[in-house]
Amino acid sequence: MKILILNGPNLNLLGTREPEIYGTISMDQYLEELRKEFPQHEILYYQSNIEGEIINRLQENDFESLVINPGAFTHYSYAIADCLKNISQPKIEVHISNIYKREEFRQKSVTAANADGILSGFGMKGYRLAVLSLGK
Repeated sequence: MKILILNGPNLNLLGTREPEIYGTISMDQYLEELRKEFPQHEILYYQSNIEGEIINRLQENDFESLVINPGAFTHYSYAIADCLKNISQPKIEVHISNIYKREEFRQKSVTAANADGILSGFGMKGYRLAVLSLGK
């Protein structure tokens, strides 16, 4: 199965950004682990700090399943939410931190209604759990 993992703004800083919240492992390091653990899947990766680039990547529609962490766009990007609505493939929204234990504005996801499931608060393991749930 071809799985696209897509990360939104500031997630290019994983490993150095607020390590007390996001941990100390980079996404590149974690992707290496995921690809070793799930060799039966082709795991694609894309990250952008730009909303339109994220939408363009999603609209390429070259994947069978999606794992998306929209980052801060989770809380206000109706454009990404609308794009997700038009994707028929299975999709899981992932958040490294528990968004419900964070600032009030982070406790609402406008994109979640267009995902098949949500994982929040499992750290980087959330990506692994998403791949496990999609790769049945």
